Amino acid sequence: MSHSMNKNCMNNRSFSTLLVVAFAMVCSQTGWQVNLRAHDIVPGSPQKQPIVIRNTTLHLGNGSIVSNGSILFEDGMISEVGDSVRLPDSARVIDGKGKHVYPGLIDSYTDIGLREITAVDVTVDNVERGELNPNVRSWVAFNPDSELIPVARAGGVMLAHVVPGGRLLQGQSGVMLLDGWSYQDMLVKGPAGLCVNWESVMPRGGDSKDKAKRYDEQIQELDDLLERARRYGESIAADDSGSTDLRLESLLPVIRGERPVFVQADRLGAIESAISFFTSRRIPMVLCGGADAMHCVDRLAAHDIPVILIATYRLPRRRSDPVDALYSLPAQLRESGVRFAIAGEGAGYPGGASNLRNLAYQAGIAVAHGLPHEEAVRAITQSPAEILGVADLVGTLAAKHHATLIIADGDVFESGTRVVDAYVQGRQVDLGNKHKQLYRKYEQRP
Repeated sequence: MSHSMNKNCMNNRSFSTLLVVAFAMVCSQTGWQVNLRAHDIVPGSPQKQPIVIRNTTLHLGNGSIVSNGSILFEDGMISEVGDSVRLPDSARVIDGKGKHVYPGLIDSYTDIGLREITAVDVTVDNVERGELNPNVRSWVAFNPDSELIPVARAGGVMLAHVVPGGRLLQGQSGVMLLDGWSYQDMLVKGPAGLCVNWESVMPRGGDSKDKAKRYDEQIQELDDLLERARRYGESIAADDSGSTDLRLESLLPVIRGERPVFVQADRLGAIESAISFFTSRRIPMVLCGGADAMHCVDRLAAHDIPVILIATYRLPRRRSDPVDALYSLPAQLRESGVRFAIAGEGAGYPGGASNLRNLAYQAGIAVAHGLPHEEAVRAITQSPAEILGVADLVGTLAAKHHATLIIADGDVFESGTRVVDAYVQGRQVDLGNKHKQLYRKYEQRP
């Protein structure tokens, strides 16, 4: 049975919950034990007084750093940042000596909140049936009680670009805060863009003629759908009394160039095919995955196509590639003038959202292979915010931006560093999680 992520269809989270409850009833009758509780961490309360963090190292997210600086935020918004800031009478003052303050880290390609335990079907809600689902909305199916969210926050990740999975036209993505009571509270921007799995367009098996035929058929299918959407838009403009087609409606901002497509492609052939298809139709594109991006860097730069690199902790794609091919790719893209962000183990990849906590280390390994330190910070803060269209709200420590930030006791790229405090829109976030609970439990074991 399909779990729709559309607001006009059955509420998939409720449906999944019914299945889980039914499973629990069976367990109770057979004597099995099962824990169905959501995590017990309460979302942060709204900021009630100004907060000043001073005498600290500020990593602004834009590639620059302020040593021994201060930051003031009020009512969930940053007011001042610099060497010194004003001190309101009612302010809570935090001494940040020896600490480092960063914008909340942003994972730019993940299915957190949609996939909990891959082997348990009722906890997986990231894929809709069929291949053409442009109207699917990932944030509607987002589970704010996911156990993976507190774990990601403990690693400094405060925002995530949540994408649906599936073949071909996967659906629309949303930018989510990782703190809140409901998906409505946590949604920063939705839709952010249309997600497309271009690897599925490029056939792998069969002889060359069969592959060419299947490729042409899928391209023609996409072209037909875009043409139908264009005609639908014209009919709506001429007469808005007609019936609504949600699939075609969702494509209108894309074909008008108002919303990007996030194109998942790793292989060189898939990347070049996607560039040709979308640039020829004047549809803005963001490359996601990008393992072979360096082999077509000139075309990416010429069309100003940003790249979301899905994980640097990956093996080289070819036997002839150097062992550090993915580690050094961010530095190479920077030198070539290609805009990029670094994501964790993204949607559809084996580790997925369970490894979101390691996002900082994905950027840290790039520092060890040529990327300047603050540019690596930028790759998981301001750069993804720019690519996702939310840079006016998050991604940098700047006045009039949301007070979504983290405080660490050292360099966030180092494995020994701990995130000791965090704020989302000025709300102090509980950094507890299942991992820490189990650590404290077994620390006391005789």
